[in-house]
Amino acid sequence: MSRTANSPSLDRAVRIRMAVTEDAEPLARLINAAFVVERPFIEGERIDPAGVREYMGKGKFLVAEDAAGLAGCVYVEPRGERGYLGLLGVEQRRQGQGLGRKLMEAAENYFRAAGCHAIDLRIISPRRPLPAFYAHLGYEQTGTAPFAPDVPVKVPCHYILMSKTLRDS
Repeated sequence: MSRTANSPSLDRAVRIRMAVTEDAEPLARLINAAFVVERPFIEGERIDPAGVREYMGKGKFLVAEDAAGLAGCVYVEPRGERGYLGLLGVEQRRQGQGLGRKLMEAAENYFRAAGCHAIDLRIISPRRPLPAFYAHLGYEQTGTAPFAPDVPVKVPCHYILMSKTLRDS
């Protein structure tokens, strides 16, 4: 990794904030670019600006931003004492620099502040590296679920369900 990628000043230049409605288009672009790895097994784009706004009606997006614009995001939705987390995405040129972990930490802190005791997430089965990424962050596989019937797929898919109990920070 280059010296720039490890630079503490670069790390401080990234701030995490709550997305606003005006972020819908850049968020859709960021998510679709980050989820391009799903194209071999899912038809079409992951989300459009209207879909982002629909998610914003139920929960919130935390976004990582620097001088160049949005660098990453994660969707957070409190559901009683549990939180649902999804759409973790990091701009491709920023992957591997710890930004995903930073967003996950911000999401966990958001859920703690919202009074949640656990976080649930789901991964589509062909995304083989993801269970290990989340397990490294303390998430455990809790089961599987059928894939959304309204999403056109190129290969059979199901959801891998994972959860984490939140501890006080």
